[in-house]
Amino acid sequence: MSVAISLIRASHPEPAAGVTAVAALLSIGLGRPATGVVAAAATVLASQLSIGWVNDALDAPRDAVNGRTDKPVAAGKVSRRLVFTLGALAAAACVPLGFLSGPRAGLVAALALVCALLYDWPLKSTPVSVLPYAVSFTCLPAFVVLGAGRTPPLWLLAAGGLLGAGAHFVNTLPDLDDDARTGVRGLPHLLGRRGSLAAAAVLLLAATAALAFGPPGPPPVLFWPALAAALIALSWGWYRMSRDPSSRAPFLSVIAVALIDVVFLLISGLNLA
Repeated sequence: MSVAISLIRASHPEPAAGVTAVAALLSIGLGRPATGVVAAAATVLASQLSIGWVNDALDAPRDAVNGRTDKPVAAGKVSRRLVFTLGALAAAACVPLGFLSGPRAGLVAALALVCALLYDWPLKSTPVSVLPYAVSFTCLPAFVVLGAGRTPPLWLLAAGGLLGAGAHFVNTLPDLDDDARTGVRGLPHLLGRRGSLAAAAVLLLAATAALAFGPPGPPPVLFWPALAAALIALSWGWYRMSRDPSSRAPFLSVIAVALIDVVFLLISGLNLA
C-alpha cells in the first residue's frame, strides 16, 4: 500500500467526508456563495483530518497490541511521526480557514477543534468522554449558520449536540472489546454494550425530535414515517443483539437512525434560508 493511501486511511476518511459534506450542503442550503461554501468545507475538512490523524498517531501503541492491521500506523505502513505532524499542520490550517467565515464562526470552529483534540487525549479514557463529541457537534451547525450571517437557533444547537453525543456511543461500539484490553475506560466502556446502545438510541431519537419539533410550525411530513423507520430499526437491532451478542445489527440500526437525523439536519438548514 502506498504512503498516500495509508495516510488517507489513517485520517478516518468516511466520517471526515461525511461531516464535511454535511457542512457544505448546509452552507449551500443557507445560500452562501461558492467561495463561502468552499471556505466552510475546507475548515471542517482540515478539522476532521487533524482529529483523525492525531487520533491514529496517539492510538498506535494500543492498536498494535490489538493487532489492528486495518490501522496503517499500527501496522507500520506509515510513520507515526509523519501522521502526527500532518495532524498538527491540519489543525494549524483549520484556524485561519475558520476565520474566512467571519470572526464569530472562526472562534466556534476553533472551539470545536480544541474539544475534538481533547477527546483524542486525554478525555477518551475518562467518564466524560462524551462531552467533546457533544460540544464539537453543537459547534458544527453553529459555525455554518454563523458563517452565513445568521444566528443559530437553540433547537438546532441542541440537535447537533444530541447527534454528536449519540455518534460517540455509535463510534465506540465496534472497538469496545479492543479498548477494554488496552485500558480505555470512557463512558461507553463503563455502560457496556447494551447501555451504550440504549444511550445512542435515546440521544439520536432526541435529536430527531429536536429537528422535527424545534422549528416553528408542524414537523415535516416525513417525520412520522421516519420515526417509525427509526423505531423499527432499533427494535430489530436490539432483537438481533439478544440472539447474538456479536451481531453487527445493533450498530447498523443506530447508524440508520443517525442518517435519518442528518437528513433532517439538512432539511432544517434549508428551512433557515
